[in-house]
Amino acid sequence: MKQSVIFKRLLAVAVVGASLSGCGMFGSDDTVKPAELVSFEQEQQLKELWSLKIGGDLGEKFHQFSPSIDGDRIFAVSAEGDVLAASLETGDVAWRKELDVEVIGGVGAGNGLVVLSTLSGEVVALSAQDGSEQWRYQASSEVVSPAQMNAEIVVVQQLDGRVTALDLVTGSQRWSYDSQIPRLSLRGTASPIVAADLTLAGFANGKLIALENRTGRPVWEQRIGLAEGRSELERIIDIDAQPLIYNRLVYVAGYQGRLAAVNPSNGQLVWAQDLSSYRGLAGGFGNVYAVTAEDSLQAFDARNSASVWRQDALQNRRLTAPVILGNSVLVADAEGYLHALSQVDGHFTARHKISSAGVQSDLLVKDDVLYALSNDGRLTALQLQ
Repeated sequence: MKQSVIFKRLLAVAVVGASLSGCGMFGSDDTVKPAELVSFEQEQQLKELWSLKIGGDLGEKFHQFSPSIDGDRIFAVSAEGDVLAASLETGDVAWRKELDVEVIGGVGAGNGLVVLSTLSGEVVALSAQDGSEQWRYQASSEVVSPAQMNAEIVVVQQLDGRVTALDLVTGSQRWSYDSQIPRLSLRGTASPIVAADLTLAGFANGKLIALENRTGRPVWEQRIGLAEGRSELERIIDIDAQPLIYNRLVYVAGYQGRLAAVNPSNGQLVWAQDLSSYRGLAGGFGNVYAVTAEDSLQAFDARNSASVWRQDALQNRRLTAPVILGNSVLVADAEGYLHALSQVDGHFTARHKISSAGVQSDLLVKDDVLYALSNDGRLTALQLQ
């Protein structure tokens, strides 16, 4: 697929504070057609356990509306600011709250808080117990990826290239790290990984940087993407999805860049493989799974980057990031289908349609149950049988 066509399929692009809107669900560009679904004999079934409506839908703008799990509850938000907490087991709603604000990113939950961000750049923290507001913080730009946290700080990554740590209890700023971002980049940011001592963040300049949680001081940095080409479009190398920690290494992928394995203790590059992706990764069976910018699903050996298998039958279907459920790897697409594939060789094992509205939010898995939030604001729990 030509570079310009791939670019048109992206949801939006930020250019010096302005943005260029992308195409619709599958794009208005007639040259981009989703692959037709192939027939296969189903070896497994996806059974719906429960389903509920969170309120409004996810909106038509670019959002990273992923739900979040903490303890025995799942938390989700709509574009209109409808927030809920529900039981993982039954789907029973513990509480609902209407914030009456436009929300632009998914929720981050942990350590007793549910954190979300508004279109105006406010970061809002609610009690995970009852939804009561705990604090607000005005960021310097939009926060489109879910906040991450540990027992002391909440870390948000902003569109202007800043990573900011906020006090978990008060919401006051602890520190802020400002990265230099290119003039042209994808409209989105990766969620950081917040460990006890370090925060790992990927940036639009193609770098993965480790920041000290106490001060925000950079500990190490590793360049994942290498800008190539003559035009600014060809030189976009964003890291737009949260890195993956698997088998004691950090794996990260960038758009028009590489899939790389990095030693988290010193930032040393273990291996790198050419790959273009703006979706998150999954790990299982000794493999790392990635969805490419063209929506091919690929498996790489986590030890040495060797290609294990590649599945091209879902190209241009606007896939979510992959997740692992049992012995399968699963993705959802913009027509609302869930696809299960064998981790061994990538053949299809199951398919299930959960919504005609499509799915763009990343899937979640806990205790062998899959949770999917469709674009019409419906949250569904499923089990692979």
